[in-house]
Amino acid sequence: MQSPVSLAEIWRHPIKGIGAEPLEQVGLTAGAPMPLDRAWAVLTGTSQDTGAWQHCRNFARGCFGPELMAVTAETQGETLTLRHPKREDLTIDPRQDGARLIDWLSPLYPAERPQPHSLIQAPAGGMADAETPAVSIMSLSSLQALSEELGQPLDVRRFRGNLWLDGGTPFEEFSWIGQTLKLGALRLKVLDRIARCRATEANPDTGERDADTLKALRSQWGHTDFGILAEVLDTGELKRGDRLEVL
Repeated sequence: MQSPVSLAEIWRHPIKGIGAEPLEQVGLTAGAPMPLDRAWAVLTGTSQDTGAWQHCRNFARGCFGPELMAVTAETQGETLTLRHPKREDLTIDPRQDGARLIDWLSPLYPAERPQPHSLIQAPAGGMADAETPAVSIMSLSSLQALSEELGQPLDVRRFRGNLWLDGGTPFEEFSWIGQTLKLGALRLKVLDRIARCRATEANPDTGERDADTLKALRSQWGHTDFGILAEVLDTGELKRGDRLEVL
């Protein structure tokens, strides 16, 4: 690491593929995903609730419905408020208001795709794209490099990451695979890189595709990966400003 690295932003996404919520701090539990991150998911087409982790193809997501990328989320106790520039604000209790959410989402989802039909609760390990419970770590330096390659600024929300780091060099995080990080007082074991999809092409302010992120990654760096997954090894608190150390 050529410059100090610290935790700049914390985000969670209560419903998989739908809505992003910024946090100042968060409590993490060893072996678990971030609390309330991908805690719910919206089934589409003929997919059914199995009570277990499922592949992302079974759910509503920004890859197929870019309008979903413009949803913001705010949790308040047991309720969740969703906002979108083309819809009235919606406040629901996810435990009992799934039908209201589906009605709210339907105009935002492409008619030619398998349609959203049920809001389900994720298993304890969450419903992220990877089955292993983990948190995602992204680099603002990498984001800046990709933004420069595209010739336009990219919002962090395109990548739906949990922990955004400031400092270091672009894509340095890929060298941490298999290593243990210490962020604040907590240790995390880096598992793998994150392969990206077309959801990252959508502008989170408008819900419109306006950046060929995958082409830029492939042409400049020879892959379509952005960010890393890490297993939480310790239970405790993280807050913005916590320093990172590679052990």
